[in-house]
Formats: sequence, structure tokens, C-alpha cells
Amino acid sequence: MQINEQIKLTSKQPDLKTSIFSIMSALAAKEKAINLSQGFPDFPCHPKLIELMHRHMLKGNNQYAPMPGVACLRENLVQKTENLYGAKYDPESEITITSGATEALYAAITAVVQPGDEVIIFEPWYDAYIPMIEYSGGKPVTIPLVLPDFRIDWQQVKHKINTKTRAIIINSPHNPTGAVLSEKDIQNLIQIVKTTDIILISDEVYEHIIFDGFYHQSLARFPELTERSFVISSLGKTFHATGWKVGYCMAPFELMKEFRKIHQFITFSINTPAQYAYADFLKEPEHYLELPGFYQQKRDLFLNLTKESAFLPIENHGTYFQLMTYSAISDENDIEFVRRLAIEHKIAAIPTSVFYRNGQDNKIIRFCFAKKNETLEQAAEILCRI
Repeated sequence: MQINEQIKLTSKQPDLKTSIFSIMSALAAKEKAINLSQGFPDFPCHPKLIELMHRHMLKGNNQYAPMPGVACLRENLVQKTENLYGAKYDPESEITITSGATEALYAAITAVVQPGDEVIIFEPWYDAYIPMIEYSGGKPVTIPLVLPDFRIDWQQVKHKINTKTRAIIINSPHNPTGAVLSEKDIQNLIQIVKTTDIILISDEVYEHIIFDGFYHQSLARFPELTERSFVISSLGKTFHATGWKVGYCMAPFELMKEFRKIHQFITFSINTPAQYAYADFLKEPEHYLELPGFYQQKRDLFLNLTKESAFLPIENHGTYFQLMTYSAISDENDIEFVRRLAIEHKIAAIPTSVFYRNGQDNKIIRFCFAKKNETLEQAAEILCRI
């Protein structure tokens, strides 16, 4: 169908391309390749969670939920946060349930970023950050993480801050690299922002997927940061139910008031029986406290299975992604390499150059290991033959 020739459109994002996750998942489906690209499990969520969802559907909890989220879920998440990080949020006014963490990021950015404001982000980044900033007329200011361990150069952060800096987006455990913030990083952040009016947007969706004895340095642990932060997480990532699209955001009252002004006109309310199911499920903390061991086993299995391959792993301590360099295999750029990997070898991965503004190609690609053990075994067998 052709659009009416009298209609003239001016794109808000003329250079924006289809997400690499959509591209690679579609290619994986077309080629019948093992999909280690997009970040979702190929194993089911807990059967009790399914049973709880069904129970609440049968009870009649199928109509609109309150705009901020059902009260029992907000209360249980606030209690969980206090137990883990010591922060005391008001369940009535300082937490909102969202359609996944990405909606929460959009609402937070839209609530505080005005035209001309600058927002600092670290590259490689989660690909939604830049479009969200630009939709609000903001300017993304990118700072590359320092190889080989993808650490933040805090001197660069100090250098980039000016009177136009409105926000800094923090992401730990970090997607796509698996790097995690240390307490020293947090102390640097505290010193940098303490005399400013900078708002922090903390993307913590992998908060429970952290390994090797590391602790998640949530901004909710630190009162000096909590008072200026949106803290965002994901129940879908935590409980292996990404398709349910339930996330949440916590922030001080004045920030949350502005956040809800945006949220109410994006989705208004979120899947009602899912919220009640999660509220009940959270009463058993072992479901999230056991995640570090669960995912470390999968990461270690994947690394062990691929240790004889020509792919060299990059050290990670969190998320369910493993970066690997293929520089010993090919001189191709990473986009060409992952395409050939999917078509010729039937393994789908993600190139990391797409998460850099200048397309920086480090010959590093990302694999998702949130998969059944047999899936990882099949994938590793192929990788070891390349």
C-alpha cells in the first residue's frame, strides 16, 4: 500500500536502523541456527510461577491494574530492596511497575531530559539508550569503557561533565560486557556528582546474575546516590519470563512523580495476573538468591566446553552474556562475521560494534548462555570446529 502523496513525513530518527537483536533472531530463525544472540532463556520459568499466574487468572484478576502497579507487588519489591540493599522506599509513592525495564528507562529519561540536555552513557551500551535520549531532544555523550576489562575511566567522566549534564546512565552488571561496578567505582561516582544536580539512571536488570563472589553495587545501597537515582530492574530477567514484560522503577518521591506522568500515557497499567503471580513468588527469596550459582554453572559450562576452540573469552562477572574475541579466526568485521557464523555454522551471536557510536570493531562478539545445557553443548561443539 502506498502512502498518500500529499503526506510529508519528517523522521525523528532518520538514521535509526532495526535493532540488531531483531535482525539476528530473524536470521537465526531463517537459518535454523542455535540462537545465542538475543538475551532470553530457552528453558521454562518455574512451574510454580506458571501455576500462580493461572490461579490469579481464574480468581478474576484480569482487568486493569492500578497505574503504579498492584499494591502487594510494590510492597514485596520494596521489602526485597530493603532486605538486600538497605534502602527504604515508600511502596505508595516511590515505586512503579512497568512494561519491562525498557519502558522504565524510557519513562525515566523522558521525565527528566529537556532539549539541549546532555546525558552521559558508557559504550558499548544497551542499544535503547541513545534513541530514548534523542527523542527528548537530549544529546548523548559517550565515554568508551576501557579494554580489556571494560572499566569506567572516571577521569573521562569528570572531563565530560559540564553545566548541560542532566543525567548519567549506569548499567551494572553491564550489558553487553558482563563487567560489574566495584565499591571503588561507586565511591568515584559519589565524589563526582555530590556537588551537582545530576540525576542517575541505574539499569540494574541483571542484579541477581552476578558471579565469582562479587556483590551487586546497587545505587540503592548508597544514600548519597539513592536520593538522586532512578533504580530500574526486571522481573522478566530475574525469573526467566522475559515475554511477560514486567519491570519496575524505584526513585525518591519528586522523581517518581515526574516518572509516573510519563508512564501513565505509555502503558498506564501492566499485566494484572502476572503482577499478582510475581507478588506471591517473591515471598520465597530463594528463587532469586539462588540465581548467581545457577547462572555461574551455565557460564562455567559454556567456557569449559569452548576452551579448545579458537574463540577467546573476555572475563565477565555478571549477566548471562559471554564476550569472545574471534581475532584468531578471521579478519572480517564483526557484523560480517556473525552473519557468516549464522548462515554457514548455524550459530547466532551479536556483534558488539553496533553498541559503539563510531562502530568500533574490536573483533568481539556476544553469546547468550541463558540456555539449556544441551543447547550449550550443541553450540560449543560447532564453535570448536570453526
